[in-house]
Amino acid sequence: MSAIDLDNFNATPLKKDPYDFLIVPGFVTADAIYAIDRDYPRIAKGGSFPLENLECGAAFNSLISELEGPEMRAAFEQKFNLNLKDRPTMITARGYCQAKDGKIHNDSKSKLITVLIYMNTEWSQQGGRLRVLHSKNSLEDYAAEVPPDAGTLIAFRRDHRSFHGHKTFIGERRVIQLNWVRDKAVLWHEKQRHRFSAWLKSLLSAL
Repeated sequence: MSAIDLDNFNATPLKKDPYDFLIVPGFVTADAIYAIDRDYPRIAKGGSFPLENLECGAAFNSLISELEGPEMRAAFEQKFNLNLKDRPTMITARGYCQAKDGKIHNDSKSKLITVLIYMNTEWSQQGGRLRVLHSKNSLEDYAAEVPPDAGTLIAFRRDHRSFHGHKTFIGERRVIQLNWVRDKAVLWHEKQRHRFSAWLKSLLSAL
């Protein structure tokens, strides 16, 4: 049984202002959330981690296989009117949010599409809610705000306007990030960067 609801994704209209994005609550089905939550990798420190560096359970790995599958790619190609054939995917996971996270930023030009899938079973905090921003100048000038509830997806096309951020939150905040990137060189570079970052954090924590 599929853990994702592509019909829900396909039925959700793409918003164009201030850039191409859509928000899909219930993208991960309610029946699948418990097992994925149970099998989510244990991440007790800040930062994004490549999945190859994490211990993930079977339900989580099954979700990742679906996210990297041809049906998912085809749905995104149609939604964003973009040819993603031969574009590599990169997936990372987060488990812990730090005070420095969430500042207004834009993703690198090497990324074509950014997909965030939240896996927090409860979210009542005001911080940590991603905002789709009209500009890089203010976190309060936003078009949409997304509580990181379990199963919710936000996806957007990276361009010169795609600024986003969230108010400060410190604590557990689970999010899977999928990117389609321009080429394999980007994928190699990003993996090397994440590996170095993880090594440096481990070194500093041991001091």
